[in-house]
Amino acid sequence: MNILVYRYGSICEPDIIDTFRNMGFSVDTIDSEIYDKNIDQADVIDLMRRHLDKKQYTFVFTINFFPTISALMQIVGIPYLCWIVDSPILELYSNQLSNSCNRIFLFDKALYDEFHPYNPDGVFHLPLATNTKRWAKVIDNASDMQKSKYKCDVSFVGSLYSEKNPYSNMRGGSDYLKGFLSGIMDAQLRIYGGFFLEDVLTDDIVSEFKSHMPSFYTPPEDFRVNDKAFMAQLYLGSNVTCMEREQYFSAIAKRFDFSLYTGSDVSYLPFLKSKGRVKTLTEMPLVFNGSTINLNPTAKSIRSGLPLRIWDILGCRGFIISNYQAEIPEHFVDGEDLAMYDSLDTLLYLIEYYLSHPKRAHECAMSAYEKVCKFHTYEIRLGQMLKLAFDL
Repeated sequence: MNILVYRYGSICEPDIIDTFRNMGFSVDTIDSEIYDKNIDQADVIDLMRRHLDKKQYTFVFTINFFPTISALMQIVGIPYLCWIVDSPILELYSNQLSNSCNRIFLFDKALYDEFHPYNPDGVFHLPLATNTKRWAKVIDNASDMQKSKYKCDVSFVGSLYSEKNPYSNMRGGSDYLKGFLSGIMDAQLRIYGGFFLEDVLTDDIVSEFKSHMPSFYTPPEDFRVNDKAFMAQLYLGSNVTCMEREQYFSAIAKRFDFSLYTGSDVSYLPFLKSKGRVKTLTEMPLVFNGSTINLNPTAKSIRSGLPLRIWDILGCRGFIISNYQAEIPEHFVDGEDLAMYDSLDTLLYLIEYYLSHPKRAHECAMSAYEKVCKFHTYEIRLGQMLKLAFDL
């Protein structure tokens, strides 16, 4: 059976392609968007048609949702499978979401609850996974010198969101608007397990915000317009994520040995110094494995699910302290597999505790790793995907 995978450069694409091949599928890929992020949609259709004219495919697959591909698959009558691994994905507001060819898998149950009604037969909940075999090869084959380079007490790998925070583009606005938004974002920063920003926005607040936000997101014609959702997820959620990471990381760095691997500018933040980026496939797993504690402050737009970062840390036999996410207890036990915080004070206490009890941190990491190997590999997850997609 043949699969066509349209790629844009997601970290998990190579693992998924390899897994499909190991399952016996013949996989062809279209890689143009990896190198040209501004590719015209007409060119996407042309690339797809060239492949479809040459070979018969069982289904087409993408990471995240591409409305143009869905529209084409609806015309040609080929199932379109996609796995949402990021948030927000504003393409989910496209009317193409309802196409009968779609088999859309959402890693976040809150997203599933929102979008399932628009395609009850084609939208599913499916948590993410990791490639334990890939990570094991990197870690086990690394030299002692390579491993020692990334050993540390506490680490974080990723963006602080400061460079991709469109909220910072707001110009002007009334004192009431600024005070209201500041208040609700400060409250959201302190609440875990629920994303309420969209619920408290009024039409007047959204209208005034749009008037002071240059280039407020305007969806294409065939999208459902939901300015409250766009504002809450794309602008306010991103800013709250940035606020949390700046405040919490500064507090951590003040008290502990903290290794920050990021491309974000931290020159304006007290106590923070960046060690730069690490290579995803060859260096990042050594950080995860070599850190006594790995931090996971989930982006606020991920409302209930587990981000890919959690799965990869655990798949590298790393110990993790994460913010509370509603779906974590469905897979892991707090204090047995990982640790969860619901405030800065709790986070600082947990860091101090596990640095004083590194053996306990290691035991938790190995307990979680055993569960990941047994239940959460790509082989297992893609098997679940195909069963749901084709009612096997």
